[in-house]
Amino acid sequence: MTAGAGERIQVAVVGVRSRGRDLIEEFARNGSRVAAVCDIDTAQIERAVQFTERLQGQKPKTYQDIRRLLEDKEIDVVAIATCNHWHALAAIWACQAGKDVYVEKPASHNVWEGRRMVEAARKYRRIAQVGMQNRSLAHVRRAIELLHQGVIGKVYLAKGLCYKRRKSIGRQPDGPAPPGVDYNLWLGPAPMRPFNPNRFHYNWHWFWDTGNGDIGNQGPHQLDLARWGLNKNTLPTKVYSAGGKFVYDDDQETPNTQLSVFDYGDCRLVFEVRGLITSGESSISPIDGNYIGNLFFGSEGVMALDGRGFRVYLGEDRELADQAAFDETRVADTAPHVTNFLQAVRSRNPAQLTAGVLEGHLSAALCHLANISYRTGRSLVFDPVSETFPHDAEANSHLSRNYRAPFVVPAEV
Repeated sequence: MTAGAGERIQVAVVGVRSRGRDLIEEFARNGSRVAAVCDIDTAQIERAVQFTERLQGQKPKTYQDIRRLLEDKEIDVVAIATCNHWHALAAIWACQAGKDVYVEKPASHNVWEGRRMVEAARKYRRIAQVGMQNRSLAHVRRAIELLHQGVIGKVYLAKGLCYKRRKSIGRQPDGPAPPGVDYNLWLGPAPMRPFNPNRFHYNWHWFWDTGNGDIGNQGPHQLDLARWGLNKNTLPTKVYSAGGKFVYDDDQETPNTQLSVFDYGDCRLVFEVRGLITSGESSISPIDGNYIGNLFFGSEGVMALDGRGFRVYLGEDRELADQAAFDETRVADTAPHVTNFLQAVRSRNPAQLTAGVLEGHLSAALCHLANISYRTGRSLVFDPVSETFPHDAEANSHLSRNYRAPFVVPAEV
């Protein structure tokens, strides 16, 4: 169902740990009602019920299995804050069930399923927003507008920074899943393997079955802004990524140091992950000890952009020409993004979204292309029309995955 003009939008939040609780709070405060919460962990469900009741004075319904949730005809919107490997399937199932979708970044766990998400949203005429919240920030929108107007001339290079300190996760033995956890549901599309606490809460980011490393964790935000600033609405024709997991001897599979270059012909997009002790770069200042942001280089100057504001430097002497914000704290980004989404749900106009599912797919795919180059150990040629690597069976094998039944992303949505 879809709420009428005078009705409160009924929202279900799937995955209710830290990010999920953020979404519960924002949806509850934006004129909608959190009508249900869903998680594979009953302990997290109990905490989410208490949290939600304190916010809105009403207890939500509870579900452990998203499939039962999607049968609930009262739910208008499904907000997804699960692990990466569940994003696409949950979103597609929600579209098929007639629900609008808010899904956290990255939109997908691989390139192929990201395109299926776009197809599902279009086929079922669903409003689908991806949690690339920077797109809804006023100073970010102004910065991108200035870039497109030529404030620094012809932009030939955009660089995204994820200089985010990550400590070693160590090693842990396999063991039983915690009480109340449906581990089979948590794995979902991923291969069956014994439970290991190092692959569970948050650390799942660092394993290929469930996560995409920090380029797929922090990366979608900065890669999205880089692509947007370059005014590129397709994927690149070449990609190269190199790095490694340095210093640590632990369970992590994904790199803690990674440099990726995307070739668009008339410009380049670069993204760098630094998880070890590092210095900053240019005019991106640290927040909580991390350097997260974007740099744009043009024929006439440079722009530095992060979650607090932007600065424009022009000429050979890099004179400060324009700036916005840049106070000591990051600007809150989830509230305006949720507000934008709910406005589009009301209007039934997907063009109103600041980060619709196609934008989410393209920016997530940049992460995946980089990881494919990293894992194959070589530069790759890519066809952005077919979204495949021409005549490259090894690279193409990483575009999708072998889904574990019944958690299968369908070829025909």
